[in-house]
Amino acid sequence: MDNVRTVDSRSTQAVLETNKVIRNTYMLLAMTLVFSAATAGVSMAINPPFMVYLGSVLLGFVLLFVINRKQNSAAALPLTFAFTGLMGFGLGPILNHYLALPNGGEIVMTAMGMTAITFLGLSAYVLSSRKDFSFMGGFLAAGSIVLLVAMLALFVLPLFGVDISGLQLAFSAAVVLLMSGFILYDTSNIVNGRYTNYVMATVGLYLSIYNLLVHLLSLVGAFSDD
Repeated sequence: MDNVRTVDSRSTQAVLETNKVIRNTYMLLAMTLVFSAATAGVSMAINPPFMVYLGSVLLGFVLLFVINRKQNSAAALPLTFAFTGLMGFGLGPILNHYLALPNGGEIVMTAMGMTAITFLGLSAYVLSSRKDFSFMGGFLAAGSIVLLVAMLALFVLPLFGVDISGLQLAFSAAVVLLMSGFILYDTSNIVNGRYTNYVMATVGLYLSIYNLLVHLLSLVGAFSDD
């Protein structure tokens, strides 16, 4: 009887811890998205060159490594806001580029709306069904490697005079699919108690949303003939 009570107690504690991680993750995600939007607004007002976006991505990789090392320390939260603020600032030149197009406002709003619907829809499905998508880990890792190789090819091929416009669209479509998979995978791991650190869970979801928006902008812009 005591063993049954002990098991029930542990099960209840595990559920409480998982719910805490879920609550903290989505609260922090909301705050970082708002902060990121604010820094993107500042960047748009300043209107820096496109190189700022590339610089933010490179520096973002460094901050990701630092956050991973400091995820269980008091520095984790400030580093997370520094990372998301930096990424938001780097988004400014991209948004200004699309807004300068004849149909720019519609392109940006459509891409943002599609990003929100995709994230909320996939997250709601996992949160309500509690379905386990951990089996996708290997596929997502392999897909990430393939896309990294493809990204390098997109930088190299133009040097040989190759037209990569079609390849760029295919690459963006593949990134959208991959990020959708990561949203399912990460949300599933949060819901099923595999992720115990809400900072890293937040960073993972933020990156999926960020990349989803960037590449949906590319696709929507292309299909809008802009």
